[in-house]
Amino acid sequence: MKTDYKKLANQIVTAVGGEGNVINLYHCVTRLRFKLKDVSLAEANKAQIEQLTGVISVVEANGQFQVVIGNAVADVYDAVMAQFSIKSALGSDDDTDQSVEETGQSGNLLTRFFNVISSIFNPIILALAGSGMLKAVLVVLTTYNLMSAKSTTYSILSAAGNACFYFLPLLLAISAARVFKANQFVALCIVGALLEPNFTSLVTKTGTTVSLFGLPATLMNYSGTVIPAIIAIYVYAKLEKMLKLAIPKSIEIFALPLAALLVMVPLTVLVLGPIGVYVGSGIGTAINFVSVHSGLLAGLIVGAFWTYLVMLGIHWAVVPIMINNIATLGYDTIRPMVAAATFASAGVALGVFLCSKNKNTKSLALSSLFPALLGGITEPIVYGLSVKYKRPLIAQSIAGGIAGAFMGALGTKAFVYVFPAITTLPAFFGSTFIYYLIGITLAFVLSAVLTYVLGLGKVGQDEDVQQFEANNHVLSLPVQGTVEALADVNDEVFSSGAMGAGVAVVPTKGELVAPAAGTISAIFPTKHAYGLTIADGTEILLHIGINTVELNGQYFTANVKQGNQVQRGQLLATFDLSALIKADYDPTVMMIITESSETELKIQGLNGDDYSGLLVN
Repeated sequence: MKTDYKKLANQIVTAVGGEGNVINLYHCVTRLRFKLKDVSLAEANKAQIEQLTGVISVVEANGQFQVVIGNAVADVYDAVMAQFSIKSALGSDDDTDQSVEETGQSGNLLTRFFNVISSIFNPIILALAGSGMLKAVLVVLTTYNLMSAKSTTYSILSAAGNACFYFLPLLLAISAARVFKANQFVALCIVGALLEPNFTSLVTKTGTTVSLFGLPATLMNYSGTVIPAIIAIYVYAKLEKMLKLAIPKSIEIFALPLAALLVMVPLTVLVLGPIGVYVGSGIGTAINFVSVHSGLLAGLIVGAFWTYLVMLGIHWAVVPIMINNIATLGYDTIRPMVAAATFASAGVALGVFLCSKNKNTKSLALSSLFPALLGGITEPIVYGLSVKYKRPLIAQSIAGGIAGAFMGALGTKAFVYVFPAITTLPAFFGSTFIYYLIGITLAFVLSAVLTYVLGLGKVGQDEDVQQFEANNHVLSLPVQGTVEALADVNDEVFSSGAMGAGVAVVPTKGELVAPAAGTISAIFPTKHAYGLTIADGTEILLHIGINTVELNGQYFTANVKQGNQVQRGQLLATFDLSALIKADYDPTVMMIITESSETELKIQGLNGDDYSGLLVN
């Protein structure tokens, strides 16, 4: 059934406290990320949100209330923005109120750092993934001689794939300026100077020293780098605020950007740029040193715990390192370890599909399996299956750790930044590719087997029972007592089957309960009879006693109202059993199926006895 995105958007916004409670909103690959004024309003409705059709889970992390949607997140986001006056966290330079910057202003220092990194990288991650995929496709085409690397077609497509990585500092400049609330176009010019031909022509090799205002400037190659642009724009944002206070408004339109360029470009060339390059290279070297000298341990940790980093949102701190490794070293050893966690998550989906008897759970598992295998999108699995049932999370952690340790120990490399998936295999082509194939296969198969063996625990078992009952319409007895055939009831209207098939119970306790979940469709004024409609439209009449309509409600008390939604076993009414017998009324309770679907109905007693054979006219 196609999801009504407009309706879902309305339900979500209402549940998080209404548009007035939303500071801003943006989305990543699978989640709506709300920044709220009062989180407690949304927390009170967390369970309600998770039950909405189209919602996989709800996560609170990094000061955000995150609603996990899955592949349709962009459609739901668009529906929200179309219906409500909610500020997008991906705002413009002209925004003077709250923005993405606020995502880094709450929580401790570490949390704020992760929020900032996440906010900078989120808007460009899809461009990186798409470009990486294109580069991977070109590797396949040239490896198998389907395209010549000397052809003009290859050159043009290669430019398309390389552009995002070569000009990555420019993308980061725009995104960082948005986060730090600085003018995006001035920021672009500052970082752009580091890639302009007049500058790059001076860089004959990394570390070349030239004179700048009589000062020695060490030149670097900044294409593909990550940290220099972020540092430079962070400093520029602080400078811009000071310049706005110092420069008269009448000349600010040209004086401010002029001053910014005159200060920031030399400062970046002299100090900030080299610091950023050395910091990035130092971190990358340290990580790769650990991978080389203890790749097994590094792979074990990354493979087993990467999913937890994603859940906490702190994986963003590692993403720049991976990108920087590829830009500076030409390869990265962390991404294959991450792939172990990705394919272990995919294995969970297969394992859950095989072991669950609940059709909704199997459907979610199957529908989330293919995005994970083909696109590396695992959040629907993580939040919809692993976290929900707990045991699959254990399975994927074990499988991911083992596979990650295997690939880490053998120094498996990625040569392009991509989301780990079957479709991105070419990004790992090289001397260690066979180890990568073995590693991801191990992660997938082992995770699926462990998930199947461990099962889904009590939550899964309860769902299976509910699904069995839903599929077979297992009806419980409406009262405690002795069951008898409807034909034996001392009332021809009921015993003849004229009103429908059913069973009768001679009660031993004066409590009428719902035989199944449904809606109270009718309550007789005398409170001795109740109509219940269950999911597929089957209508059930619950009638207490014979000729008890004559009592005009005496001895009967209704505990529900017409239109109420009730659950199986919920108390519907009480009646004074001894008073009925004393007044010489037959207290037999009839459960009649007055309107039935074609689905088989079953009746089950408290001790598990099956009374379905009595369901005949």
